[in-house]
Amino acid sequence: MSRITGMVRELLMASVFGANAMTDAFNVAFRIPNLFRRLFAEGAFSQAFVPVLASTLQEKGADETQKLIAQVASVLLSVLVLTCVLGVLGAPLLVWLMASGLEQTPPAQQAAVVMTRWMFPYIAFMSLVALAAGVLNTWRRFAVPAMTPVLLNVCMIAAAYWVSPWFVTMGWPGIDAMVVGVMLGGVSQLSVQLWALKRMGLSPRMVWPWQWQAYRGAWRSEGTQKILSLMGPALLGVSVAQLSLLINTQIASHMASGSVSWLSYADRLMEFPTALLGVALGVVLTPQLSAARAGQELERYSALLDWGLKWVLVLCAPCALALLVFAKPLVSVLYHYGAFRAQDVEQTALALTGYGVGLMGLVAIKVLAPGFYAAHDTRTPVRIAVGVLVFTQLLNVVLVPVFAQAGLALSIGVGAMVNATCLWYFLKRSGRYTPQPGWGTLALQVGLASAGAGALLWWSAQHWDWVGLQEQALMRVALMAGVLAMTALLYAGVLTLLGLKVKAMLNPQWSAKSNGI
Repeated sequence: MSRITGMVRELLMASVFGANAMTDAFNVAFRIPNLFRRLFAEGAFSQAFVPVLASTLQEKGADETQKLIAQVASVLLSVLVLTCVLGVLGAPLLVWLMASGLEQTPPAQQAAVVMTRWMFPYIAFMSLVALAAGVLNTWRRFAVPAMTPVLLNVCMIAAAYWVSPWFVTMGWPGIDAMVVGVMLGGVSQLSVQLWALKRMGLSPRMVWPWQWQAYRGAWRSEGTQKILSLMGPALLGVSVAQLSLLINTQIASHMASGSVSWLSYADRLMEFPTALLGVALGVVLTPQLSAARAGQELERYSALLDWGLKWVLVLCAPCALALLVFAKPLVSVLYHYGAFRAQDVEQTALALTGYGVGLMGLVAIKVLAPGFYAAHDTRTPVRIAVGVLVFTQLLNVVLVPVFAQAGLALSIGVGAMVNATCLWYFLKRSGRYTPQPGWGTLALQVGLASAGAGALLWWSAQHWDWVGLQEQALMRVALMAGVLAMTALLYAGVLTLLGLKVKAMLNPQWSAKSNGI
């Protein structure tokens, strides 16, 4: 639901605001609090807080766990207040660090600074949401944390549809309405989570700085110190990916107006299959890998990795082909309305093609990385990520002068494939993963089925003028739906004819022999 409503949000924003210097300004301003959110809230903090919380609940009981929640919430809130004050004051520097190229368009640069100041407190809301979600998940209340991200998308959709026209009538830039949507989204997500905690009797009893002894005790508590010590390595790992995003945004800001937005729109389309496939596989595999490793079931551990990688091949091959040969129709049907011009379609489609090169790598990482984490090996993935970051930036030097913003996407795609290959190699070399029989036959089956599906997509992309059908929106949507449905049927049909029992693969205990490979 979060990905679907997020896609609706992006489609509406593309239609209402298009891709220009002001949308670049908003994307830069929105990325700044999101950068900190991914570093601290959903990244290092969650990775450190949840294990400590779960072990405290199991070993010391509910009372000590509630005390830990109160201590961590008190420390976190004070840090967030200070961070937000510094962020608001330092907004001009942050915008320059993220996208100094906006200085070429002073109104956009100033708008980015103003929007950053208004949206920076979003990091505080989302960090507290991460804390609440960690508590709820530990108590096995998964529904509320899973659904709250939808609220942000709903608020931003409402802002684009209703608030933006009102801003325009008041003489204000329409894009400023999205700031209202972001902040309402943050408030609504936190409110729902706090309500859920209150119903469970888990609302943290806050300790304030003026309660000096208790506040100092919160900082010095064993649980807080353990979380802080665990955040260090996790922060390094998360920082690598965010540093790459920052560098690419910085480079894009020096290109033509709209480059940051073209990359952003393409990134949303690429993230759709990445999240639906990669996150799903990661959620299924991580606990099972951890259990197998803890039980010294090394053969099962390896077989689970093999099962996940085979699903990556079966599911991602046609999706990657679609991004490579059907990018322009996808962008046309999804984005080409209102203020989104034909040039925007071309540039976004080029970026999407670059991302498509690395789709299988991006999803495979979601399967391979848990193989290291389950074995308590966090150093190897971090070292690989640092090496890939350097490699990606070297690729930028070669590709960006030739392909502009599409070169940035292509370097990320190639880097993802290199990252996944390195993870696979080191898992195999360490003896944790041994490929099972049947990979050659499976690759041939998927290759033949993908060739048929890709041929149909390529012919469809060339046969119809997808951009020229803008005025016939319903027909264009129906046409794309028909093409994709036929492609899916063709792909599944060829796999079935070649003897691949896809339904049997749903069982993690599936093996190559049981499928006749």
